[in-house]
Amino acid sequence: MSLFEPDPLASAPEDAKRPLAERMRPTTLEDFVGQQHILAPGKPLRRQIERDQLTSIILWGPPGVGKTTLARIIARLTHCDFIPFSAVLSGIKEIKAVMADAERNRRLGRRTLIFIDEIHRFNKAQQDAFLPYVERGDIILIGATTENPSFEVISALLSRTKVYMLKPLTEDEIVGLLGRALTVVGVEAPEDLLRQIAIYANGDARTAYNILELSAAASKDGKLTPEAVEDSIQRKMLLYDKAGEEHYNVISALHKSVRSSDVDAALYWLGRMLEAGEDRMYIARRLVRMAIEDIGLADPHALEQTIAAQQAVHFLGIPEGDLALGQATIYLAAAPKSDASYQALNRVMEAVENHRAEPVPFHLRNAPTGFMKSWGYGAGYQHAHKFEDALTDMECLPESLAGTRFYEPTNRGAEQKIAERLEAIRARKNTPK
Repeated sequence: MSLFEPDPLASAPEDAKRPLAERMRPTTLEDFVGQQHILAPGKPLRRQIERDQLTSIILWGPPGVGKTTLARIIARLTHCDFIPFSAVLSGIKEIKAVMADAERNRRLGRRTLIFIDEIHRFNKAQQDAFLPYVERGDIILIGATTENPSFEVISALLSRTKVYMLKPLTEDEIVGLLGRALTVVGVEAPEDLLRQIAIYANGDARTAYNILELSAAASKDGKLTPEAVEDSIQRKMLLYDKAGEEHYNVISALHKSVRSSDVDAALYWLGRMLEAGEDRMYIARRLVRMAIEDIGLADPHALEQTIAAQQAVHFLGIPEGDLALGQATIYLAAAPKSDASYQALNRVMEAVENHRAEPVPFHLRNAPTGFMKSWGYGAGYQHAHKFEDALTDMECLPESLAGTRFYEPTNRGAEQKIAERLEAIRARKNTPK
């Protein structure tokens, strides 16, 4: 058998026994869904493909985002001999045989496109075997990997290729793909059920197709049911529309459980959101808000904990980052509560809205020029560090608001010490000299 026979998977006729993901594989860039950051009209990779000027590239991204599909589309559009390699099944002997044929092909004026799936599984020696052929232009290499190429692909090969990062598909993109596939599997389904599949698939189109195919086989009367989907994924489908009411209901339950210091309830609602596929960054943002709004200075470390959790989620991803969200939720629920700083800012904004914008008192203004100093800028200013305990009796509010108290700390947690400190400061300032 010639090494340059067409890829059997790329040219197989439509067959109902083939996996749905394979049957739905697009064959043109117009039908390809997702990755608009590199494939939208006018983008460099798109232009290279359309002009048949492609150089060796590495496609880096999670499973089910179209790496293999894109390689096959490129092979069709660039009129190359397409040779798929599996890094799991191929060794040095197979590599050298194909490279020798590719070199002969080049001398005959034909180009060879080598697609290496899971290129990160090739060891250094196997990757080295491609180098001279890539460098001479005997082959166009397309490598696909789910691992960071910076760590898994040798630097010499990286320097001769362009790395493109592919992103997980969005829920809307997967819902669109599933909608197209309904006629192929012969069922009807409401969009909200397709969206539940998309949420579970977590950006992986292949996973979504597999769930739909299994669910369709278990459905009756040509209608997809939640029960069939639950049986297919072996877990309960949660009622949770990330763009709808239930999204806001569950996050409200989480927030109010934290505010009520109910650790167990807070963890339960967090778990509901995690299981339903909620955006982890959204959860992290809400936890930060809780730290500011409901705990505040009663425990100043709460904000540090939530920011650290956000960074951990960003750094670790799913599922390890979920533990950081759980830890932060426990911390917030158990922390002393105060909304004093939140209420203080509300009072300030109300005062700003209801009072005229008074000029800054002259003693608080800077006097960078002699003229400004002669006009009274800075006159009467008391530099705190020149006074005992760095305390002055200078009024810093506009005259109409003098003496107003916006911040009223509680006696809970660290805020109790803040309250004691402020009372001491206010008493000191009000003591007659």
